Amino acid sequence: MVWYKQLHWQIILGLLLGLVYGVVAATNGFQQFTTDWITPFGTIFINLLKLIAVPLVLASLIMGVASLADIRKLGRIGGKTLGLYILTTAIAIAIGLLVANIFQPGHQVPPEMRESLMSSYADNVQTSKDAAASVGQRGPLQILIDMVPDNIFKAGADNRNMLQIVFFAIFFGIGLLQIPKVKAKPILDFFDGLNDLVIKLVDIIMLMAPLGVFALMSSTIVSVAGDDLGKLLQLLGALGIYCITVIGGLIIHTTVVYPAFLYGLSRYNIKKFFKAISRAQLVGFSTSSSGATLPVTMECAEEKIGASKEISSFVLPLGATVNMDGTALYQGVATVFIAQALGMDLSFSAQLNVLLLAVMASIGTAAVPGAGVIMLIIILESVGVPSAGIALILGVDRILDMLRTVTNITGDLMVCTVIAKSEGQLHEVNPDPHADDVRLTAAE
Repeated sequence: MVWYKQLHWQIILGLLLGLVYGVVAATNGFQQFTTDWITPFGTIFINLLKLIAVPLVLASLIMGVASLADIRKLGRIGGKTLGLYILTTAIAIAIGLLVANIFQPGHQVPPEMRESLMSSYADNVQTSKDAAASVGQRGPLQILIDMVPDNIFKAGADNRNMLQIVFFAIFFGIGLLQIPKVKAKPILDFFDGLNDLVIKLVDIIMLMAPLGVFALMSSTIVSVAGDDLGKLLQLLGALGIYCITVIGGLIIHTTVVYPAFLYGLSRYNIKKFFKAISRAQLVGFSTSSSGATLPVTMECAEEKIGASKEISSFVLPLGATVNMDGTALYQGVATVFIAQALGMDLSFSAQLNVLLLAVMASIGTAAVPGAGVIMLIIILESVGVPSAGIALILGVDRILDMLRTVTNITGDLMVCTVIAKSEGQLHEVNPDPHADDVRLTAAE
């Protein structure tokens, strides 16, 4: 098979063509055409992925918990998983604060650009502030209340309630462990079949991935630039140091911290790992949602890395819900950047408060585009930085959100690999270079 028939190359090509088209559209005033005729395909692609997210998490987690056979094994694997997720998140936010203090990006914003940005995004700021206000009024144990649904069907109707779905699935799986196997078997067979069905649906949906990625990239460029490419270039120029700081932190965390954990705890080949997860990273980059990318992430873990279904079914849905390393790192950089841009200096104790709050916030942040902005407002308010300052970063937030998602997904897969290795459930995989071709041919 020639290279252009391989799915991952088609996705990369769609990404590049979307970037080129977005620049052309912004230069020639094709914004309305893009909105009417290009953007819908990206929306459909994301909706298809979101469509199967709830049944996938529900079925895979129930099967994952039930397959662990006993509560002690569940506690052991769950403890290691959450411990690694929290540890890497704390390291991520520490890196974000460190690079922000070294490069001091907030001092690079000219006063006139600061005023212009604050004015341009005033409406967006108010919307985010209203959302954050309702979150900020919650009690210290509200996250526990939010975790337990009062109606599973209501929770399943909104992908933002994924933490409730995770709780119910684990609770349901534990219940299955407590009843006789003969009675549990029909239920397990149903969810096992549902899980296999959803994975097959992923293969079908991925046939649309190149077109969906093209549309999403085109839409992102046009929405940021409007009808004026110069606006995008001006914005990137003014916020260039901030963007470079965030991207630099994400690169350090993704290419240094994760490989160190991966090799140190599992001895897994680093080059092989990044090659195995490339498709999940590409889809995550285009969708800006680790939740929507979850089906592809699980497929990479099982078929490319060699993690058992038992481990991936438990670790990855949990990671897509609670592991937000990229988001936490960005919140650290953004907090320092906004404070500096507004002429404020954050003390060491204030930055320590940012670290602790960002780690806690990452657990409850929805795995959907833009959710990190709401949590950022809460963090800003907690250290006395005016939340209106988020206007300074909203113009480039969508682009950085795509990169943050790549880091989040990479972290999920790294932890999955390490846990699988520690449990003796990491198997050797002989990657078939034409696997994508076979899948495409079968679907056709």
